[in-house]
Amino acid sequence: MTQDNDSAVVSAMPVTERPVRRTALIGVSWLLCTVTIAVAFMLPPLLPAMESQFRIGVSAATWVFTVLALGSGAGFVLIPRMQDVVEDRKMLLGSGLLLFAGALVAAVGDSYPALLVGSAMLGFGSAAQMLPLGFLRRNLTGASIATAVSVLIMTTGTGVVAGMVGGGLAVKYLSLQSFFYILAAAFAVTTVALLIVVPPSRPASSARIEVLGTAWMVAWVSLVLLAVSEVSVWGVVSLLVLAAGVVLGVFWARAERNSKAAIFDLSLLKKPFATTACVSSFLFGAVDAGFVLLVTYYTQTPGEVGYGLGADALATSLLMLPFALTMFISGKAAERMVQQGRPAVILAGGAAICMAGLLWLAVAHEHTWQYLVGSAIVGLGSRAGYSGSFAVPQLVVSDEQAGMAAGLPGTVMMIGSAFGAAVITVVLSLSFIPGLPGVPVASLYTAGYVVTALFPVAILAAVVLSTRRHPGAFKALMMQHS
Repeated sequence: MTQDNDSAVVSAMPVTERPVRRTALIGVSWLLCTVTIAVAFMLPPLLPAMESQFRIGVSAATWVFTVLALGSGAGFVLIPRMQDVVEDRKMLLGSGLLLFAGALVAAVGDSYPALLVGSAMLGFGSAAQMLPLGFLRRNLTGASIATAVSVLIMTTGTGVVAGMVGGGLAVKYLSLQSFFYILAAAFAVTTVALLIVVPPSRPASSARIEVLGTAWMVAWVSLVLLAVSEVSVWGVVSLLVLAAGVVLGVFWARAERNSKAAIFDLSLLKKPFATTACVSSFLFGAVDAGFVLLVTYYTQTPGEVGYGLGADALATSLLMLPFALTMFISGKAAERMVQQGRPAVILAGGAAICMAGLLWLAVAHEHTWQYLVGSAIVGLGSRAGYSGSFAVPQLVVSDEQAGMAAGLPGTVMMIGSAFGAAVITVVLSLSFIPGLPGVPVASLYTAGYVVTALFPVAILAAVVLSTRRHPGAFKALMMQHS
């Protein structure tokens, strides 16, 4: 690394300008991460409105989320990595225009095809949430990595809250068209604010990115996301698509090792705990997706079927507020612990806390207060885990690779989220209440939470394996760069 991000002293700006500039940069970063993260949580509550307005079935409506996921997969591959070789403001402007255009297409088109196109654009642009990891590192002195990671992790909570509550409110009070117009306006304001506050800069790296390798990665990531998103519909076909994606991914990885213009420098994975961080990012993504799906389905099931709370989208989002808010407790402390050379502690601790919350919900998910407790515990663990997952790659690379170090765990997190959702969808499809097709039997929710709790177990196994193979290696690396 080129600098010590913990002990450097702020000295480049006049004393009177330092707090203003730092506050403004953090503020616009917070705004960007919040609105981009919110996208993924705003659309699910609108599913009934989509079906009614465009007269489509559930299968057609869920394709909105499939193309959103596909767009996100491509965006997480390209946007963070492009930031390394393109000036920050250009990347912010490009991603902002894409988000604005995506919302506007859905609003103006006001049709199912327009909704699909707009969702794909919104998904792609949502990867802009990773950009602050790069431009905060380059524009802040002092503990810039700590600040950048903290902003990303803590705004995950505000983004989830804004998305869930905003989606719930939209269902009650807005038309789809009005919702997307408001979304377009929010992206426009965010982009203008970023261009005003973020200073001009030179590209962090002069390296070029290989077009073939980039397209190849987008292709295999898209196939994997498509397969896991449609597994409950396509069955065996989805397994064939998944196999094709995995095979393409393996050959891509082999080709990338020999490329002089790789989109991802896979030698990063040889750094202490870097591979474990990426595996953990995948699994924490699966935890969150499984948790959100189980809570949403159960709480919105009408009590007439014998279980469920009969809640609407807004009430469900309020039940999950503790999940979003507990990152303020764990995020900063977790990231600091990683910088002290103890990533194993925070990744294992986050996994253990998540597992405790999921097992609690496995046996206690029939009352409102039980969800408030469970969501707080799961949120506390997953925020800590994400802090470790994203901090480790940032701490072992220089500024020139900040975008790449953000994109790698971000991409696998997206795949993990799709995987977790697919697993729980399959679990809930194993048995339905007689006479009520599509309504899972109550016991499958207990099974679903237990299955989701296996993801943290896998994280613990990865941490133990990495610690035994490279005892003290990450801490030694931190001391070397201090």
